[in-house]
Amino acid sequence: MPSVRLKDLKPLDYSFYARDTIKAAKELLGKVLVHKEGKDSAAGIIVETEAYLGSNDPASHAARKKTPRNSVMFGQPGKAYVYFIYGNHFCVNAVAHDGYAGAVLIRALEPVLGIGIMKKRRKQEDLQALTNGPGKLAQALGITRIHNEKDLVKSNFYIADAGIKIRLQQIAASGRIGIKEAEEMQYRFYIKGNKFVSR
Repeated sequence: MPSVRLKDLKPLDYSFYARDTIKAAKELLGKVLVHKEGKDSAAGIIVETEAYLGSNDPASHAARKKTPRNSVMFGQPGKAYVYFIYGNHFCVNAVAHDGYAGAVLIRALEPVLGIGIMKKRRKQEDLQALTNGPGKLAQALGITRIHNEKDLVKSNFYIADAGIKIRLQQIAASGRIGIKEAEEMQYRFYIKGNKFVSR
């Protein structure tokens, strides 16, 4: 992957998220997830995602009725949906849909900025293991429940286009990981051959 500079990373606009969730999940590959906190700023290239839709997707938090927890998935595209899972870690999603509900889980990153602070937060020196899973990347970037419903366009927590072009033939699809319902749906997308994809 090419080098990335923080000053060059401008947030995607709302129109990127206000469309089909699956298309957004594919096109988030190669974009950069950024958390700016002064000297503790950190960022990574998105190399793996999973799409979660609305009522027709049994694995989605939005499959049934709207609740306080999942309400952000029904709201404005371009917001963050961050939730706590297994009593152990946070998961980061970008709300993306074209009218009902949907979000894209960020499953893995390739670390590019703030690697030192990521290692400190994770207590992990192995670069390949820093952000190769949704809980790992949230911890590495310092993302917690306070980031839920953050505006990914107008806050210090955002997704940017760094000019990295991912061609269609570079993208692989598979069933989703770590769920019990609808795991066979081919809504997990990742960059073929990237060593930072989750194991």
